[in-house]
Amino acid sequence: MGDSRTTQDCPEIWELDNGDIAVIGRDATGAYRDRLPPGVSIGSDERLVIISGRLLSAAKPDIRDA
Repeated sequence: MGDSRTTQDCPEIWELDNGDIAVIGRDATGAYRDRLPPGVSIGSDERLVIISGRLLSAAKPDIRDA
């Protein structure tokens, strides 16, 4: 979709062998750390990653229902 990069050399969202979903997005941890909703926190080994709604909508047909 090109939402997180300027080239189309690899996917931005895909399913890992174990069924988890990997996402390449924009790291917004610093920008949002102090503005998270109540009860939401970011662990020291986590990053808040933003993906576009357009990307998620495009990937929806490839994501199995839970």
